[in-house]
Amino acid sequence: MISSASARLAIAAGRRTVVQRAAALVPMTRAIASHNTVRAFSATSSVPRHILAMPTVSFKTNMARFYSSKSYPSHITINMPALSPTMTMGNIGTWQKKVGDAVVAGDVLVEIETDKAQMDFECQEEGYIAKILVDSNSKEVNINQPIAIMVENKEDIEKFADFTAADAGAAGAAAPAAEEKEAPKADAPKAAAPKASDPIAKKIANEKNISLGDLSGSGPNGRILKADVESYTPAAKAAPATKAAAAPATPAAAAAAAYTDIPVTNMRKIIAQRLTESKQNVPHYYVTVELEMDKVMKLREVLNKSSEDKYKLSVNDFIVKASALALKAVPEANSSWMNDSIRQYHSSDICVATSTPTGLITPIVANAETKGLATISNQVKDLAARARANKLAPHEYQGGTFTISNMG
Repeated sequence: MISSASARLAIAAGRRTVVQRAAALVPMTRAIASHNTVRAFSATSSVPRHILAMPTVSFKTNMARFYSSKSYPSHITINMPALSPTMTMGNIGTWQKKVGDAVVAGDVLVEIETDKAQMDFECQEEGYIAKILVDSNSKEVNINQPIAIMVENKEDIEKFADFTAADAGAAGAAAPAAEEKEAPKADAPKAAAPKASDPIAKKIANEKNISLGDLSGSGPNGRILKADVESYTPAAKAAPATKAAAAPATPAAAAAAAYTDIPVTNMRKIIAQRLTESKQNVPHYYVTVELEMDKVMKLREVLNKSSEDKYKLSVNDFIVKASALALKAVPEANSSWMNDSIRQYHSSDICVATSTPTGLITPIVANAETKGLATISNQVKDLAARARANKLAPHEYQGGTFTISNMG
């Protein structure tokens, strides 16, 4: 039986934990609660057409209906959607429809791998697939990049045989290369300022023929003290190279070094980016506390024996509940920095880090402070199972206020 457990808490941006909550991004072609309408004008007519942006929360397609300046009939461009707030590009899986297929509202068009999960991408228009612009299993497709064309009339399909992404517009084109500028000339190096030292330290250094520049001071502001001089040991000088010494490796030999490049999924790439940004941009410090868990372990044993197999509590379930109650008791910890304000959340939405075959994901136990241990336990198991099967909906892993990661 475990008698104690160690909890490690990373506290960022202040004296209390500040957990960054993902804010929903709403670009022009998306809507949260209702369809967003944007006017577009035909290249051949002054009559305005309408662009309907489907809500991404239900995985509907980003579609734009317009007339091309070329001789193409009226059609609908299907763009790569942003299916999560942090998504900038995604991978195309397998197309479920091919050119010529009829499509009705609710049909799955294609599988899309986002930075969080793999999802079925549904359509909310009726028509026919006239052109697929991005093939199955394509990697790193920018959001808003045209991926397919739909038409209302079946007889119009053949007219799009030579249609290209350029005909649909450059919505997903990469940003232009940055303008090259002449690098500023480096200033001539300046002589280093003499290090501050105690008089007695300077005297001893002169007697021992020790340069103060070689010393690291342990006093205030790096001041060199007597003890620094007395404890200094000069580094041994490197022996001169002999003719018998092995020659350094040539660039060709270095290039022949054996290694293996392992491809990563889009999710794993985003995880690496986020962890790097978090470590570099957010101030961290760590607190380690040892807790006596005997009573918790005893309670867990009693509750599990009386559960009649309706639930099986883990230590992690207790930590989720305890964290949720702690956030209610200390609301300042249930906050995130918004650049010009501090946003304090009214509910404890606990993210539980879950390892999946494609990477780490953090399903959310929403309003955990209001739920019992049995409910939390069953919900965590359900979320973890669906996360490993790539079956989570976006609201189930976006927008938590506090994250728990079990180191094992």
